[in-house]
Amino acid sequence: MNLRSVDLNLLVILDALLDEAHVTRAAERVGLSQPAASSALERCRHLFGDPLLLRGRGRMRLTPKARALQAPVKDLLAQMAVLLDPLQPDLATLRQTVRLVTAELPPELLAGGLYARLAASASGITLAIMPWHGAAAALTGLAQGEADLAVSVFPAVETGFVRRELLRERYVVAMRRNHPAAEGFDLDRWLAFPHVLVSGRGETYGALDEALALEGRKRHVGLVVPSFLSVPPLLLGSDLIALLPSRVLPAEGRERFALREPPVSVPGFPLHIAWHRRSERDPGVRHVAGLIEALLAEEPAPA
Repeated sequence: MNLRSVDLNLLVILDALLDEAHVTRAAERVGLSQPAASSALERCRHLFGDPLLLRGRGRMRLTPKARALQAPVKDLLAQMAVLLDPLQPDLATLRQTVRLVTAELPPELLAGGLYARLAASASGITLAIMPWHGAAAALTGLAQGEADLAVSVFPAVETGFVRRELLRERYVVAMRRNHPAAEGFDLDRWLAFPHVLVSGRGETYGALDEALALEGRKRHVGLVVPSFLSVPPLLLGSDLIALLPSRVLPAEGRERFALREPPVSVPGFPLHIAWHRRSERDPGVRHVAGLIEALLAEEPAPA
């Protein structure tokens, strides 16, 4: 291919077309007319020797070739932006959306302070918190440009990503304050009452059960729920007991719960923030990442 014959402006509209899978919306996004965007799509089809977008119900469908092009096109545009505009812009002038994919625990920690700090420092940035579908899906979203930042537990990441530790979390046993197991709490009293287990897949057996089995013990799981956030009200209205990350319980009303150290060894876990390396020079993404790091660095570990 003769690069001198390639109009690099096509990559901008191609990026929008692949993101939107809709010619009119892609045209609006880059400030073109609908006919101009359609013409650009035809030129892209000729350039790559592939239809790229196929007609479907409600929206167009990306071909395998188009899906394979999404991440490389975004990478190339990011590199061109660094080359052509290397100066750090004024944060107050930024107008962009930063998409954060995260498990349910971090949003509870970030809900208050993050938005206030973002509004004060870069009010033109819109923070979009996206649904959580697991750590692997989060990294895939970063790689494909569907998300900008991810907060979760990432034991390892490939070289195309940046990962930083935000904090270290520990587990506590939680129950209502006047629970009969709270007085003289030990392993026997812990196992004498039903437990609530959090599992997004409805599983009734986890790492804790494996640890108990090594000691010849087992617990009764009375209830399985998909979300940590639904556990505190369940504890207040029943004799259920839960093993929870310490930051799950709300700060307000925390005195309504009795908290105890687990009577068996339960390792904690690190919480990470990750982004794709092509975002290293994106000032909006890096600013939001820095705010999250600063906010959680200030977050005291619950007693």
